[in-house]
Amino acid sequence: MAENDKPDFAPKEYKMPKLDFSDTEVGKQQAAKTEEKTYTVDSGDSLWKIAAQELGDGNRWREIYDANKETIGDNPDLIKPGQTLKIPS
Repeated sequence: MAENDKPDFAPKEYKMPKLDFSDTEVGKQQAAKTEEKTYTVDSGDSLWKIAAQELGDGNRWREIYDANKETIGDNPDLIKPGQTLKIPS
């Protein structure tokens, strides 16, 4: 049998399967990082109101403030309509 006559058992096209680690702790942490939620401030909004709506508890307003200090500034009472805030998970 000549060199070129050898059977070729190698797959012609191989696609690596997508690995799913979503059920592991690391996968859940990674998903939380990539699924960053945002909120655009409307007239009449407050961090308390946004926390109650988005996080289910108005008492968690400081989490939103801490995640957005560079956007909000030093006074958490001075959010402005049109600002886009990151909502922590």
